Amino acid sequence: MIEDVHFENYLIGKFGDVKLIELKRLGEGVHGTGFSAVIKSPKGAITCVIKELGHEGLGHINPSDRAGVFLLAFDEYGSLPNHVKAIDVLSLQGDGSIKSIAGGLEYFLLMEMATGESYFTDIEAMKTKAALDQTDIRKIKAMASYLSKIHNIKKDSKMDYYRKLRDTIGHGECIMGVFDSYPDGTLSFREMAELEKKCIDWRVRLKPLYKRLCVIHGDFHPGNILFSSPEEFILLDRSRGPYGDAADDVTALTINYVFSSITQSGIIYGPYKDALMLFYKEYLRLSGDMEILKVVPFFYAFRAVVVANPIFYPATDKPQRDAIFRFTHNVLDDTEFDYENAGKYL
Repeated sequence: MIEDVHFENYLIGKFGDVKLIELKRLGEGVHGTGFSAVIKSPKGAITCVIKELGHEGLGHINPSDRAGVFLLAFDEYGSLPNHVKAIDVLSLQGDGSIKSIAGGLEYFLLMEMATGESYFTDIEAMKTKAALDQTDIRKIKAMASYLSKIHNIKKDSKMDYYRKLRDTIGHGECIMGVFDSYPDGTLSFREMAELEKKCIDWRVRLKPLYKRLCVIHGDFHPGNILFSSPEEFILLDRSRGPYGDAADDVTALTINYVFSSITQSGIIYGPYKDALMLFYKEYLRLSGDMEILKVVPFFYAFRAVVVANPIFYPATDKPQRDAIFRFTHNVLDDTEFDYENAGKYL
């Protein structure tokens, strides 16, 4: 909650010669809580309202979700006739202080520079190998070990798990959003809808498994994994919230073994098949999560839609894309993923 002294400091910094007379709770609704603030200014007393969104459900779980709602409100309240005007968007800092974040035309992220070799390099090199070498094996084991550790950190939130399932289908960066970015003629609307509808049925199937909610990376694909040695890597671009199902990370990585094998030979073979099997065996051994095999089909659908997108992978031809979607539909039609015999899904 905003404290009087910090709010008054914000007001003075923002508006100058003002004083906070009163800050009190108005009430609470489904979406959140409202507070009234009476402010003394040279022009007289002004009464304002501060709105706080609830944290659970309705897509407001992460602080960035709530910030997005308020930034949109700030931009749009004033453009509609007869609508109450927004004054600012407030950010509560860890020390209790208040900062303004409203009014930006665009927002940017400043972060550290990372160094290392993308794991895509290793996947590309597999096409020239008859079998995995020791470096490949060590890297796969390192990734399986890392994921098994972070996935062991659980969170008890049914709404957070439901949100992850929902977002995997309908988020702008996930199945429906990626499909909407496909160039015209890549796939028919009917073909897109067939896969989307299967995923809606899978969502119903997975909702009772909300106890699986755990810490995830959210976009654990080879381009976001930079190795400095066979056992050491740094990650980029954690995405779409800190919690989800472990299957999201597992499929983000392993779909690339399937995809690269299909685009190379039309089948799942050789080092790509070996990499797929090694990762699953190692991950299952370390995590003990056998249930994940009943969950990954849903998340493979999302990852397949990504790798089949001509915008992301323009070299993929129609027969290869057809094979990717044949794999996806057959996996979705199964009750659990048979990683030891993945070729049967083609």
